[in-house]
Amino acid sequence: MAHSKKSSSRVQRMPKPLYEKELERLQIELVSMQQWVIDTGARVVVIFEGRDAAGKGGAIKRIMQYLNPRSARVIALPTPSEREKGQWYFQRYIERLPTTGEIVLMDRSWYNRAGVERVMDYCTPEQYRRFLHQVPTFERMLVEDGIILIKYWFSVSDDIQEERFHSRLNDPMRRWKLSDTDVVSITKWEDYSRAKDAMFEATDHADAPWWTIESDDKRASRINTISHLLSQIPYESRDPDEVTIPPRPVADDYDRPEKGRYKYVPDHAGAVAKS
Repeated sequence: MAHSKKSSSRVQRMPKPLYEKELERLQIELVSMQQWVIDTGARVVVIFEGRDAAGKGGAIKRIMQYLNPRSARVIALPTPSEREKGQWYFQRYIERLPTTGEIVLMDRSWYNRAGVERVMDYCTPEQYRRFLHQVPTFERMLVEDGIILIKYWFSVSDDIQEERFHSRLNDPMRRWKLSDTDVVSITKWEDYSRAKDAMFEATDHADAPWWTIESDDKRASRINTISHLLSQIPYESRDPDEVTIPPRPVADDYDRPEKGRYKYVPDHAGAVAKS
């Protein structure tokens, strides 16, 4: 796969007011979809893969923003421990699959073996070949057991990726998102492209196809992701249960203790406002 050169100045971004309006509509639908998942006992797994800085985290954040965390969670596993390295490769992922009524969003997944582990030689050629052989069967087993499995690949052009790396480098709140491995991806762009092509060839099957999301425009990619995700789940809109807020009763003879008896957080906000 050749380099994808595109000047960031030519990226047509979705207008912010339109983006915010459509995002709100879609997030309302996500809440309704989650209620259907809870009510029906469905199990949903959504895999987010792609280039470093391609926008996976931003899409996951907008999906999770208003969902009930009791039945929706994000899985972002660290480097496997020594014990986990001795397990069947898929084992630590199986432990985190959803039970009935749950949604699991995987911020990277078992496909690490076909991407960063392959390119950076973190696995042996034999482990890599075994993974590509086993993963279609593994995913078919999940689907046959009733799990709704959706796989997204976030695609970003090389110059936009580099631009986002520099942005992270100078942002103290996002500096943690930039690792040595991320930076190396600039010099191994073609290697990652070949690894992705081989992965698609082996694992893009009818039971769990790959869906590619163009993400040079983050706003558009988030809208496209959520809209497509909703289209892949056969939910029916569910209205929340009616709740009646009772009138507050008349206060009795309760006397609140003096404030001096308790510890209060200092009013830092007030100090900032005064300054």
